[in-house]
Amino acid sequence: MSARKPAGHGTRNHGRRRLAFAVAVALSALAAAPLHAQDPAPKAQDEEEATTLAGLTVTAQKREEALQDVPIAITALPQQLLQDNGVRDVKDLQVLVPGLTVTSTQSEAQTTARIRGIGTVGDNAGLESSVGVVIDGVYRPRNGVGFGDLGEVERIEVLKGPQGTVFGKNTSAGVINVITRRPDYNTSVEGELTVGNYGALGVSGAFNTSIGDNAAFRVYGAKRERDGFIDVRTGAGPRRETEDFDQNFHTLRAQLLLEPTENLDINLIGDFTSREENCCVGVTTVRGATGNIIDALSPDSGVSPTADPFGRVAYSNRSTEQDMKDKGVSAEINWITPWFNNATLTSITAKREWRAINGLDFDFSSADLLYRNADEDESLTEFKTFSQEFRLTGSTEKVDWMFGLFFSDEDLNRNETYRIGAAYEPYLSTALLALINPALAQSPTAATFLSQTTGRPFGTAFAGFGADDKYRQNSKTAAFFTNNTWHATDALDVTLGLRYTREDKELDSRYSNPNGSVGCASYFGPNGQVSAAAQGRIAAALTGRGLPFASLPPAQQAAIISNIVGFSCLPWANPLHNGRVTHQEREEKEWSGTLKLAYRWNDHVMTYVSGARGYKAGGFNLDRVQSANGLSSAGQGILPVNDTSFPGEFVNSFELGAKTTWADGNLLLNATLFHQTYSDFQLNSFLGTSFVVRSIPEVVSQGIDTEVLWQPSRGLMIQGGLTYADTRYGDERPGGDFIAPGGTAPAGALYKLPGSQVSFAPYWSGSASITYDWNFGNDLVARFNVGAKYMSDYNTGSDLDPEKEQDAFTVVNARVGIGRRDKRWMVEFWGLNIFDEDYVQVGFDAPLQNVSPLPNNPFNSFNAFLGAPRTYGVTFRVSY
Repeated sequence: MSARKPAGHGTRNHGRRRLAFAVAVALSALAAAPLHAQDPAPKAQDEEEATTLAGLTVTAQKREEALQDVPIAITALPQQLLQDNGVRDVKDLQVLVPGLTVTSTQSEAQTTARIRGIGTVGDNAGLESSVGVVIDGVYRPRNGVGFGDLGEVERIEVLKGPQGTVFGKNTSAGVINVITRRPDYNTSVEGELTVGNYGALGVSGAFNTSIGDNAAFRVYGAKRERDGFIDVRTGAGPRRETEDFDQNFHTLRAQLLLEPTENLDINLIGDFTSREENCCVGVTTVRGATGNIIDALSPDSGVSPTADPFGRVAYSNRSTEQDMKDKGVSAEINWITPWFNNATLTSITAKREWRAINGLDFDFSSADLLYRNADEDESLTEFKTFSQEFRLTGSTEKVDWMFGLFFSDEDLNRNETYRIGAAYEPYLSTALLALINPALAQSPTAATFLSQTTGRPFGTAFAGFGADDKYRQNSKTAAFFTNNTWHATDALDVTLGLRYTREDKELDSRYSNPNGSVGCASYFGPNGQVSAAAQGRIAAALTGRGLPFASLPPAQQAAIISNIVGFSCLPWANPLHNGRVTHQEREEKEWSGTLKLAYRWNDHVMTYVSGARGYKAGGFNLDRVQSANGLSSAGQGILPVNDTSFPGEFVNSFELGAKTTWADGNLLLNATLFHQTYSDFQLNSFLGTSFVVRSIPEVVSQGIDTEVLWQPSRGLMIQGGLTYADTRYGDERPGGDFIAPGGTAPAGALYKLPGSQVSFAPYWSGSASITYDWNFGNDLVARFNVGAKYMSDYNTGSDLDPEKEQDAFTVVNARVGIGRRDKRWMVEFWGLNIFDEDYVQVGFDAPLQNVSPLPNNPFNSFNAFLGAPRTYGVTFRVSY
């Protein structure tokens, strides 16, 4: 970690120069490629190695096509490469895909994928994902819903840029398309046993067989456990778990393939996954003066005595237990019809249910300030989804065409609660007084002060049930989409895609403060304003503690009182929310689409240009929202906001790409220039007390994606890529949160954003994987793989505080195995992050411990969720 100034408007020209340099490098590499096109490829020595890379196929446009013929920036990852790099879930995938980052925050359920720096923070279930996750043709409502053991995967395709004319659901930044292994007509049994450090133990198995001549069945199951890699200091409890980020889950997937005729196949899938773990505590990256007050309220250090995040010690007196259940059934039917030149009619019907219960220690300390129990009534997030997709796909001599219909009905239930601990009142009152007299926050002054006073000079709060809110949202999506390619000549293809989407959402919210929030309520008079009596009480409390309040100018007195009231009436303790019932509706009808021109110059080179209009639905902020005037767009205040809606997110995307094939099909070199302009970009940011959703008028992402696949000799495979992305906010300041320091108005928490590099958007991102296998002995084979992912520096905070900056880093994985050539058995020794690289997933304001948006404030504390440390182990596989 390092602190540096965020990239602002002054760096824009510098970013353009870097973009121009990256483009020149990539184009020079492509121009040089033909010099090697005539190099003879090594002769294949058996039938398996006779397959060249040019034969790789994908289904990115809902039909099987050669990778090099598809005018889309796409990374295709086959089963063996995924296995070699230890990819079991979406987060593991990022090591193989440049430009892809995947992070988790308060729980593994809140996982966010970003492509080219664009993604949607997952802490608020009301926001849909900019990067969609599709598993076996079924869209998952949020990234976190698709986060789990993917099991047996045939391949994964990562499509970059908006994808709305071939997939059922709109996405504005890309799609992660997962295709699992289907049943076949061979009888086989496969098993796997894994043992690793941190007490890791995993077992999995699969059974496949035919049922007669026209049906096949496959079942897969897995169970994995691992100890946590963060030690936890629990203080006085009641938490007893002294580790966090552990793993304990099991999964089961069964598939039945029916092929009653040669023109009809039906694949039925049922799956269930359960995760019961402890996750996720944050560690201290910057310890401010608030840490002294927390220490005084805990039997031991309340937070880390020094900022040593990679000591991997966290402080939490409350449980972070998480319990996630994911289950569903789907049916995919493909029928080669007698219509339209034997077009294929595809139907995908799915019903899924996902639920997560997550306890949370909001303050990330061992002092008892603010928490949530791991209970269904207090911390449930649940999706129940029904989806239906129809596609009719066919072709003529000149046109490949596809028409589709998509419908989904999604129920989202969320129970959101806050419980206030016994230390909340003394901590908050002391912290507020310390804003006026900083000496009160110094150790041991804080302990002395707390021992000599009740800590309740303002009567601001209480211990008990602060907030108990229920959100019930229904979302219905109906869409028509079409994607058609006209083969204008033998060399020129023109693709036109179009989509019409209707989104209908309804949200019912019920807010209550079970204990009444009497402390905060005492500030307000009948008119809903702070009463004169309350102002006098605050002034007397300050004066009574020797603070020179009465001698301050009236404007400064008013600001101090406003600050005290604001911190005393934070959303979970604000009585103005108590008893509120709101109903919100929104309807969106939008067109999106794409136009692509692809030209094949010869057998080696295809170039394309494309333009696309992408769209992601708007929604509602499922959180307590309050502001200065009751409008969501206003600055900080205590008036409840009834309208928590935000508009849809749009993108205009343009790409210029080249796909080239050399060395007799054994070398693929691809590159894509891109320029994407997002409007009403949905930003969900944690500002130390609550999550706020802001629509950013403009975000621009521009750069280049490059990729190489090379099979230079028998058994040797090289896969890699490099992405340069200059992704930054526009210069407009859309509201009070974006006001910069200076003048009469207070500084907003998001003032650093305009003109700056977007969070989680490194300029450079590169990946590489090298695999080599060779035969030895009579029937043995050895296999070696090393994979790495590099990212240049970037900021991990939505508000771009310099304390959340992550330096450039590289994660390296490796695996070596020995086994029988017929795959009857294999032993693999593996390591993930083998050089134990230290890096932060997400940096954030320490809750209740970040009192000013100005940088380098001595009171402010910061936390982070860490990336995984080095793990290693051995895996034994058998197959019969």
